[in-house]
Amino acid sequence: MRFTDFHVSPTCAPTRSALLTGRHEFKNGVTHTIYERERLTPKATTLAEELQKAGYRTGIFGKWHLGDEPKYWPSRRGFDDMFIHGAGGIGQTYPGSCGDAPGNSYFNPTILHNGRFVRTEGYCTDVFFAQATKWIESNKGRQPFLAWIALNAPHAPLQVRPEDEARYAGKFANTNAAKFLGMVANIDDNVGRLLAKLAEWGIDKNTLVIFMNDNGADGGLLANFNAGMRGRKGTPWIGGTRAASFWRWPGRIVPGDATALSAHIDFFPTLAELAGVKLSRKVQRQVEGRSVVPLLESPSTPMSDRVLITHVGRWPKDGKTETRENWKFKGCSVRNTRWHLVSPDGGREPKWQLFDVQTDPGEKTDVAAANPEAVGLLARSYDAWWIDVQPMLVNESAKGPRMNPFKELYWKQFGGGPTPELLEQMETGRRLEKQAVGTK
Repeated sequence: MRFTDFHVSPTCAPTRSALLTGRHEFKNGVTHTIYERERLTPKATTLAEELQKAGYRTGIFGKWHLGDEPKYWPSRRGFDDMFIHGAGGIGQTYPGSCGDAPGNSYFNPTILHNGRFVRTEGYCTDVFFAQATKWIESNKGRQPFLAWIALNAPHAPLQVRPEDEARYAGKFANTNAAKFLGMVANIDDNVGRLLAKLAEWGIDKNTLVIFMNDNGADGGLLANFNAGMRGRKGTPWIGGTRAASFWRWPGRIVPGDATALSAHIDFFPTLAELAGVKLSRKVQRQVEGRSVVPLLESPSTPMSDRVLITHVGRWPKDGKTETRENWKFKGCSVRNTRWHLVSPDGGREPKWQLFDVQTDPGEKTDVAAANPEAVGLLARSYDAWWIDVQPMLVNESAKGPRMNPFKELYWKQFGGGPTPELLEQMETGRRLEKQAVGTK
């Protein structure tokens, strides 16, 4: 089944927190992808924790990006097996807590496996799928499992296997497009191999496979294609939030297109229902999404209208309410089935634009003046939401450690330490962090 109106957050860490908790990322404290603002609050209950309690084995392979300090690791958030890189991407490092193992590359990456680093061989995407496939094989037939395969590719730096880049050589004026699409093709190959293994093991009809991405197009735009959508990753337009969402479960779900407005926050309650997990009242209050099981059973099932809120976040980190208020209407939007209310560049006051996405999916014609009632209704929903999330922005004054925890652990395990140049960079980074608005 393909969900054709499926939405996520405009950037990666926020989406991942919403998938795991069933609620908007700001309520998890996640308002950025760096500067400690990517940390998933320990007070949230994760899908992995609920499935783990229900008897599932849980494993994560690849990108975590919800806190690199040990107390935030996925091994503390419901995952039995942890095979991850640090930061938002392999080799990335930022001031404070967000950073990968030193000198890491997409080729032969050093990976944190259950608290100890291992030096792998091969291309990162191949490595993550190989480890996940091995883990699935060790669990199949013994107990149900959740394999969370979260890839850092496709993403800059565009480190790609030469043979994958060669598939698109000469097809685009921008040579980076060939690199980006080569990374995508490599993912496709790995998905195909995994599906073939599930069939070989005889568990494909008892395994739900879900494929999705975590924000709107980025590198894909290098090839000058965005399916007619306005905006891209890091924006509140549909082009920043609309994502692929493919669900495969032979014999159990009905193939077809589900057109109902759906989102990443629906992931938690849907999987919980399919797994027969009874959520406590506390967790029920946490989850804002709704189960899409009715759509899996019949894609044309009528679903009630709903409101989804988007905010790009990424305001300067100073912990001041006044600063956030200056960004209240900058990079935000409100969506229901028909309308999309967008304020791309407001501040304390909105600069609302309204689009009828049923007739204008490319968001070309602002119809706010002709539809004041729709503007008012969605704007009031946004104001109520903004007030609601303020007490939950727990990372806005967070202080990171002097040393990236992945690097510190790496040097403790293998020896060595930071160079004078790195120490100087760290000091510079801390100074810049005080005035950072975040452009990653």
